[in-house]
Amino acid sequence: MSTLTVNDTAALDADAAPAAACPAAASATAAAIAAAAAAAPAPTRWSREQIAARAARDVPAGAYVNLGIGIPTLVGNMIPPEREAFLHSENGILHFGSRPAAAEADPYLINASKQPISLLPGAAIFDSSLSFAMMRGGHLDLAILGAYEVAENGDLANWTRLDPGMPPAVGGAMELAYGARQVWALMEHTTRDGRPRLLKRCKLPLTAPAVVTRIYTDLAVMSVTADGLKVEEMAPGVTFDYLQQYTEARLLA
Repeated sequence: MSTLTVNDTAALDADAAPAAACPAAASATAAAIAAAAAAAPAPTRWSREQIAARAARDVPAGAYVNLGIGIPTLVGNMIPPEREAFLHSENGILHFGSRPAAAEADPYLINASKQPISLLPGAAIFDSSLSFAMMRGGHLDLAILGAYEVAENGDLANWTRLDPGMPPAVGGAMELAYGARQVWALMEHTTRDGRPRLLKRCKLPLTAPAVVTRIYTDLAVMSVTADGLKVEEMAPGVTFDYLQQYTEARLLA
């Protein structure tokens, strides 16, 4: 990613000086910039499957990982079989694999999203009390969760949108957010009407404060730091300025 040098900054200042002296010229310049931005083609956003695949690349071999509801459930289909990770579902399953073909699906063998799953050699099935003991006891290396909002300090909001038509669903999110050693959030970068979901402070009720360590969206991969969200990778065609335009939280190149 490119950054402004002293010479670049001086050039910007030099360009700005005549405009300040001539309001009409400044207005025309601003209009030209806006028109150019509007005419520029929108970058290609990653699909939900691509978000999951990008996160799956970073899942360490041998890790004990919970996959939350939503985009995270797709991660189980993306981890290559030669890189063994022990996937956990809070309804009481450890070491499951990808979604089976419809003809091979067992209706009694499902994940927390009620989706069919397959069992890998050595898998275990147990009751919810033991499953939640694993979550609360710090036995999971990683929780990959969906999110409605994430703040720049890692605050997580993923259990309610305060929508009367959609009842809240906490599930095991609070236990996972506190109990897992790392928390990754997989989410769409903006709302359907284009408002940022990565904020300075969450507006929705929190699931847990300051727990998210990494964020995967349809525009970028970011790590949570003490100074803001560090951009690790961007989707094709996305620029840093474009990303910041759709991100309220502070971004770091």
